[in-house]
Parts: sequence; C-alpha cells; structure tokens
Amino acid sequence: MFVARIAKPEQNVPMEVFSINLRNRAAGLGISNAEVARRSGLSERRYAHYVSGDREPDLATLIRIANALAATPNQLLRLEDAPQRSAHDVLTQRILSAAQGISETTLEVVAVQIEALAGKQM
Repeated sequence: MFVARIAKPEQNVPMEVFSINLRNRAAGLGISNAEVARRSGLSERRYAHYVSGDREPDLATLIRIANALAATPNQLLRLEDAPQRSAHDVLTQRILSAAQGISETTLEVVAVQIEALAGKQM
C-alpha cells in the first residue's frame, strides 16, 4: 500500500483513501476522470495511476488536481473534512471546476452570462 508522507508520521494517508476521494469528488462534480486529467494538465494514463492508487502525485501535481476538482489538497488527502454543502454550493463548485478547463476569453463570456442570469433573479 502506498502512503503519502506528511510532516508527522502518524498522519500518513493511505493512497486508497486518496484514490477514493478523487473518484468521489469527480463523481460529485459530474465529470469523468478524463476531464479531471484534462483540467489538471495531465495525461489520462498518469491520472489513472492516481485514481487506482498505483502512484502518488508530487505536491505540484496534487495542487493541480485539487484545483481541477475545486477542492483543497487536504480534503483530497482527508486531512480535513470537506464541509457539508447545500445543493447550491455543489452547483457552484461544479461551475468553478468547469471554469478551470476553459480559456480566458470563453470565461469572460460565461461570466457575463452568469451575471445576466443572476440579475434576472433579483
């Protein structure tokens, strides 16, 4: 079993927990592993090694994956619990995660559309 080495030995995190968290977080956002890999700038094969628990990501890669999943590295490593989220929060996280994978120009268009929709609700 692979173990992520953290500052204190008693805080070692089994890679099985990490891989389960990757799958659960992607499923919660409604995205595939291939999409997480793309948003993280990783090959699908490399990301699949992390999802299966076969390999450990380095810190920089862990941060890229966490950003793509709109989570913190600590949440993915289960060093801190993810806060309870409302349906609204889950949808907001899905939007933030999806924003990681689009260009700045497209993101500007999306921002204007969201602002227009938000204005209609007032």
